[in-house]
Order: sequence, then C-alpha cells, then structure tokens
Amino acid sequence: MTPFLITIIALALVFDYINGFHDAANSIATVVSTKVLTPFQAVLWAAVFNSVAFFIFKDHGVADTVAKTVKPEHIMEGNMMVVIFSGLIAAIAWNLLTWWLGIPSSSSHTLIGGFAGAAVAAGGFEAVNSSIIIKTASFIFLAPLIGMLMAFIMSLWFLSSFKTGWTSKIFSVGVIVFVVIFLAVSLEFDKEVLAKKTDYENYISRVIFYSKNFKWILLCFILLVMASFSLYLSNLNAHKANQWFKRLQLISSAAFSIGHGGNDAQKVMGIITAALIAGGSITDFSQMPNWVPISCYLAIGLGTMSGGWKIVKTMGTKITKVTPFEGVAAETAGALTLFITEALKIPVSTTHTITGAIMGVGATKRLSAVRWGVTINLIWAWILTIPISALLAAGVYQVARLF
Repeated sequence: MTPFLITIIALALVFDYINGFHDAANSIATVVSTKVLTPFQAVLWAAVFNSVAFFIFKDHGVADTVAKTVKPEHIMEGNMMVVIFSGLIAAIAWNLLTWWLGIPSSSSHTLIGGFAGAAVAAGGFEAVNSSIIIKTASFIFLAPLIGMLMAFIMSLWFLSSFKTGWTSKIFSVGVIVFVVIFLAVSLEFDKEVLAKKTDYENYISRVIFYSKNFKWILLCFILLVMASFSLYLSNLNAHKANQWFKRLQLISSAAFSIGHGGNDAQKVMGIITAALIAGGSITDFSQMPNWVPISCYLAIGLGTMSGGWKIVKTMGTKITKVTPFEGVAAETAGALTLFITEALKIPVSTTHTITGAIMGVGATKRLSAVRWGVTINLIWAWILTIPISALLAAGVYQVARLF
C-alpha cells in the first residue's frame, strides 16, 4: 500500500468513528429521554449492538452500492484516489459542523454527496452513477415517510391494545400469522446452500445462523414479542404496562442499533474498497479483505461510545416528548425500515428514518404534539446535505490537484 492509500483508509475510519458519535443519538435518544437507561449505559448498549451487526450483515450489499456510486473509467488515471480523498475530507468537515450545531443530518448522504461531488469535478457528470444518486436522494424523503407510517401504525396498535375488545387482538394474531408465513417463504432451507455458507454441523443451527436468515429471524422475533405482549396489554394497569414497555425498549433500541451498524458501517466499507481497487490492492469488490468490515464495525462502535449529546437532546426532546411505549414503536419501526432497505441494498439515512418514526408516534397524540418548526429545519438540513457536501468535495478536489 502507498502512503496516500493508507491516509485515505485512515480518513475513512475517522469518518466512521465520527459517524458513530454523530449518529449515536439515533440509537439512544429515545431510551435516554424515557429514562430507561442513563446516557452512559445507553451509549455502551448502542456501541455493543452496532458492532454485533458485523455478525449479521454478511453480504455487504449497501457497501457494494456505495462503491459503485462513481464510475472510475470516466476519471483520469491516478485521480480516483484524489476523488475519494476529497469526498472524505468534505464529509468529515460537514459531519463535524452539523454535530457542533446539534443538527441531526445524515452521515450517509454526506459521504455519498462528497464522493459524487469530487467525481463530478474530476470527470464530469458522466463519472457518477446517476441511478444510485437518484435512488439515494429519493430515500431522503421515502425513509422518514416509511418510518413515520410504520411508527404511526404501531402506536395506534399499542393504544388500541390497552382497550378491551377484539379488534386489536385480531390485528395481533394477524401479525403473528404474517410473521410465520414470511419466515416460511423468505428463509433459506436448502441443505446444500447452508452447508456451503455456514460452518455449523447441525441443520437447525445452519438455518438459524445463516446470515441472510438470521437478520430476518431476529426482526421477526421482535415482532412476535410485540404481538404476543399486545394480546395481554389490556389486562395490565398503566404502571405495569409502562414498566413492561421500558423492558421492551431495550429490545427495540438494540434492534435499531444493529440496523444502524449494518447500514452505516457498510458505506465506509464501500469507500475503502473503492480506494483499494483504485490503489491496485484488489481488482474487484468481491475481493474485499476481512479486515475492512472488522475495522469499520469497530470504528463505528467506538464512535458510538463517544456519544453525541447535542443531537440526543434534539432527537429525544425537541421533536416531540416520547414515552416508553412510543419509544418502542419508533425504534421498532426504524429497525424494520433499516433491515428492509439493507436487504434492498439501498443506502438510507438512519437519522432520517428515526426522525420520521418519532414524528409518527407524536402524530398519534395530535398533529400539534410534533414541533413542526424543528422538523422543517431538519428537513432543510437533509435537503442541503448532499449538494453542500458535493460542493465542498469539489472544492477540496481542485485544491488537492495543486499538490
């Protein structure tokens, strides 16, 4: 490896670390605001489960998408490394600025915008894979909308479960039936495939711990717990129900942290792999060394432990006041969104996703429960992130070419 390539890898891991403490609030804001965990306990909890994602998301589809954002064949030979360097510098600068201002912007879109902006400066618009940019940009709005809708439905589900009646119970049983059918249809059961893809001797262990199966089993287990709990919710008084929701919030926040780690760490993996290809260390994405995912998950886990308290305050209190049951609904909805988009290989923003989910639970009380002034400011930050990081990266690229 050349010194420049080593520098780029180091910058990518620095960005991943910053991403960890910048986006730590996404995973822990609700558990802190509901006082389920102290801030210190919450960052440790999130850091552990961000790192656990390494053992669950093994196909690295999001990383592959990010690596293909730029078309190297349209960039002059030797300039691809400068493009990646410029994108990382711009992404780090924008992330630190928004963290300092307490704005929960998207680290994902910052990175992709920076990468694309430097590529345009180097090779024109044909150097960028426009389909990936359009798909990523569309999810600036789709991810929070999906998170909001899911959280809204889950909140109404829990609220109706407090009442005696059959409507919510029928819905809960329907969720259980849907989960069972989904698992039967979606899981890989082929013995030959499982034998090649896992190291376990027992067939059941192979089915459960095959990475593509395990992420769905984990998410469906959480839904089954929620559905089963909702069947008995009407038998509990308010205090006992609140205590149970606090326990469930540990599960939902862990699931969201896993989704965050699986989504966000992969983006840096894609950048490092693109740099390794440009530097001649490997020739194809499939040759990505094992140390790349390990170091990326470790960096984002360590960054999460550093916290991001200004953003925690915005996410946990300024958008709307969150109760334990609303925290469970928001985090579960966010986790569902992240797991689904990861399976579709779409790099989405965990910030946008959980923000939309928090807005969704707030809207079940009344629309005025959501502080729309704060929300509009956040949306402007989301819209501006990609173009600003792209312009910054283009400027850095022009300066870097002088040396």
